[in-house]
Amino acid sequence: MTTVDDTAYRYRTAGPEDTEAIEALDGSFTTGTIFQVTVTEDGFTLREVPVEPPLTKVFPDDESDGDDEDDEGDPDSRTFVAHGAAGDLAGFVAVSYSGWNRRLTIEDIEIAPEHRGRGVGRALMGLAVEFARERGAGHIWLEVTNINAPAIRAYRRMGFAFCGLDTALYDGTPSEGEQALYMSMPCP
Repeated sequence: MTTVDDTAYRYRTAGPEDTEAIEALDGSFTTGTIFQVTVTEDGFTLREVPVEPPLTKVFPDDESDGDDEDDEGDPDSRTFVAHGAAGDLAGFVAVSYSGWNRRLTIEDIEIAPEHRGRGVGRALMGLAVEFARERGAGHIWLEVTNINAPAIRAYRRMGFAFCGLDTALYDGTPSEGEQALYMSMPCP
């Protein structure tokens, strides 16, 4: 058990009993800034710019085939959960390891709005790092939309740096018009 901001959190590997709460977690966010992407001849530039009124993003339901939460049989995938003192799901992180390039991918990380800013995301990322070390990962990698400035700032504080851009990843989806930013960091 870890105490953050006078709130006790319990962290553990997710089990089948967590699936419903993970699927129901509110991963939406509101931001007063976004990262504006400008594609150049030699790459791209990013500039954090204000948006007025503040932008609220509600992610659409995941249309996966349901295999994302079922990583019990896969030794290279894990989902870790954090529960608050009342037993409510405070957040989760789902990761997968790829041996050919020694990359641990953060597939998804979400923190319930009422638990944000309390170190839950950092603690869950710590579990992901621990799993990465166990697997022999050389680096940790994630994808984030350019409009999720709060997450981008948090990832940068954790040691992630920008490493790529995909301007077409969200084409034909409810997130069309956004750009996918890729961030990575060496496995500490």
